[in-house]
Order: sequence, then structure tokens, then C-alpha cells
Amino acid sequence: MTALIMAAQLILGLSILVILHEFGHFIAARAFGIKVEKFYLFFDAWNIKLFKFKKGDTEYGIGWLPLGGYVKIAGMIDESMDKEAMKQPAQPWEFRSKPAWQRLIVMIGGVVVNLILGIIIFAFVILRYEQNYLPNDEVSKHGVYASEIGQLAGFQTGDRILQINGSDIERFKDAQSVNVLFGSTVSVERNGNVMDVIIPDTFYKAAKVARRTRFIDFFNYPAVIDSLIVGMPASEAGLQKGDFIISLNNEPVASYGTFREMVADCDTDVAQIQFIRNGDTLQRAVAIDSSGYIGVFTNVPYEFKEYSFLSAMKYGYKDAINMLVVNVKGFGKIFSGEEKATDSLQGPIGIAKIYGGIWDWHKFWFITGLLSLILAFMNILPIPALDGGHVMFLLYEIVARRKPSDKFMEYAQVAGMVILLGIMAFAVGNDIFKLFK
Repeated sequence: MTALIMAAQLILGLSILVILHEFGHFIAARAFGIKVEKFYLFFDAWNIKLFKFKKGDTEYGIGWLPLGGYVKIAGMIDESMDKEAMKQPAQPWEFRSKPAWQRLIVMIGGVVVNLILGIIIFAFVILRYEQNYLPNDEVSKHGVYASEIGQLAGFQTGDRILQINGSDIERFKDAQSVNVLFGSTVSVERNGNVMDVIIPDTFYKAAKVARRTRFIDFFNYPAVIDSLIVGMPASEAGLQKGDFIISLNNEPVASYGTFREMVADCDTDVAQIQFIRNGDTLQRAVAIDSSGYIGVFTNVPYEFKEYSFLSAMKYGYKDAINMLVVNVKGFGKIFSGEEKATDSLQGPIGIAKIYGGIWDWHKFWFITGLLSLILAFMNILPIPALDGGHVMFLLYEIVARRKPSDKFMEYAQVAGMVILLGIMAFAVGNDIFKLFK
């Protein structure tokens, strides 16, 4: 059942993205009077179709090969390699008869739609699932909690975050962004002095091997229990709401952040937790398992702020662009050899595993929004057979004022398809290798 849920989420997410990507090409082509002969989800290789119908000049359908989708634009050298049609005289409703600037808009239509879609999904996730955020000013009341990995970056517990790369931040979430780990200058106030914490662009490697704690968090406040999960170790041991935890195994607990890390790093099966209840100092033995959770929630002494529609759109855009930048940086590190492609690239199996075996709509939409941004970036790469390859040749035509020959475009298309099939084979093979590894 877990595998089925993973596969279902992968197929649904990619189907949404592919249909809307191809719709971007379709609507741009129709806007310029270009005939679109086919609009397909999945490929109808060898003319095998699961479903089809025709409306106007366009055949709509679903193919059997789930490797994406396509629109067949009349008069365009594409993956269909329809050489016979290209031998005929150009018609006014064909792609090849239109000005270069119109053809350029048609080619970037899919990328633009995926970029806009990613921003909209991120904004929707904020409005529907996050709903509110923790202002950075609130965290500044106590300062951040710097975990072990955060201290390695140069932070200290009690630091007050002021700016990131010279810009003020309103949400504390932005100070925890993975984008920060790819190289940033974070201005902090420490013991009344303003100083910079400079994070190298390789620090994300150390963060990847860190435990579940973030490099900085807002847990620098007293560990006072607000609620407990019934059946978990803390509840079973008799801890109650309002208990003020002061030590674990005779080690003082300075804050809730300290307590979280101490529990996670505890090397005993049972921990002695000392706390204050109604003025009395008490102690209980609490079981610790390998998960590092005992089932307590603390009273967060901060006021959260609700997102408005406009602020959700603003931060949806910001989060989307930040995630896009992170992935572009990651791709650059693969290209430069700083990262191994086997460690970083994910094929369909890897993506399905990221979706997970539990259907969580919050996670589903977040990952789908992220994939939309990645799809936009990958498609604009200057590889023949991708949108970016066509854009590259169109820009050449605009600058040189002459088209590449049809024969050259055919060879380029074939070369691009070979490259893409090679990358796909590598990604799938890598996924399978990781399963056995």
C-alpha cells in the first residue's frame, strides 16, 4: 500500500505539472494563430493511446508511456521528427512561418507557467496550511537557540538575528532557510555588540549530516510543559502540564532547546528528569527510545502573526525564488564537480520516496510546487530537445538574422533526445542502485 501511495502521488503531481507546462506552450501558440495538432499527457509512442478525442484542429489524449507529455505544434521540428510535414511549403498557421519573437514566446510559455504555478502553490501552502508565522522580533526577546551544528557555523545561543545578506527579515523562518546554508552573511547582536556570522557556501554539507535539529531555532526559553502526548514516555512517567524542567541526568537544562538536544543525545535507556511543580522539586525516571522523543510540548512565549492574502503571495514568491536559487546552486555544484550526481540527482523512484507513503496534502503540494520550479529550471537549460535548446537557437536567429537549417535542427533534436534519454537512464539506474544500497 505504501508503494501505491508513493506512485499515486508521483503520477498526480507530475500530471498536474506536465499538463500545465504544455498548456503554456498551447495557449501561447494559439494566441499567435499557430495550429496545435496534438496535446498529450504521457507519450503515445508507436501511436498507442489510452484515450483520445478531437476538438477543433487539436487531438487531445493520454499516451501509455509516462515520461512527461507534449504538444505537437504545426511546422516545428520537435520530438515527433515529422520530416514529411517539414518538406511542404510553410503555411501561415505554422510555427516556422511566424516571427522569431513570437516563436520565442511560444517556447518559453511552458517554463513561465511552471514558474508562476510554483509561486502560486507556495502561496497556497502558506495560506492553507501554515496560516501564521513567527516574527523575528518575537524571537529576539530571548535570542536564538544555537544547536551543535549552529555553533559550528558560528552562532551562539542568545544571538539576535538582525539581517541576512544586508536585508532585514520579518519572519524567523527566513533565518532558518536552507538557502542560508549555501553561503550567507548573517548580522547578529551578541552581548550588545553587532557582528557578522559568515557561512561558507559549503556549510550545507555539514548541515546534511546533522541530526533532526536545525542550526538555529527559537527554543531559547524555559522548558515549561504545556501539554503531553498520552502513551508517550513523559506522560507514562507522570509529568504534567506546568512542570518546569530544570535538569536531565543531573545536567542543568538552560532552555527548551537544550532539553531537546539532551534528550536526542541521551545515551541511556532511562533518563532522570528533575522539575519544579507548585514550588516543589521533583524527579521522575523517563524512558528514552532511539527516536529521541518523549512526548512533551512546551508553552511558546511568543505571539505568532497571521498571513494575509497579500503577505501570503509576497512570501510565496519569496519562498519559491529561494528554493529555485538553492536548486540552481546545487546543480552548479554538480556541474563543477563539488557534488556527486549520484548523491544529488533523483529519478522517478527517488521523487516518489520524497512524496512518501502517507498521503499528506501539505507535503504533497509543497513538493509539487518545488517540482514545478525545478521543471521550469531544467526545461530552460540550453539542451536541444528541451525548451531551452529551442530558445538558444531562436536567440541565435534573432542576433544573426538567419535561421539554422532544418537539417541542423533535426540533428540537434536527435542529439538532445539522446542526451535526455541518457540522463533519464542514469537517474532511474541510480534510484534502483540506491534501493539495493
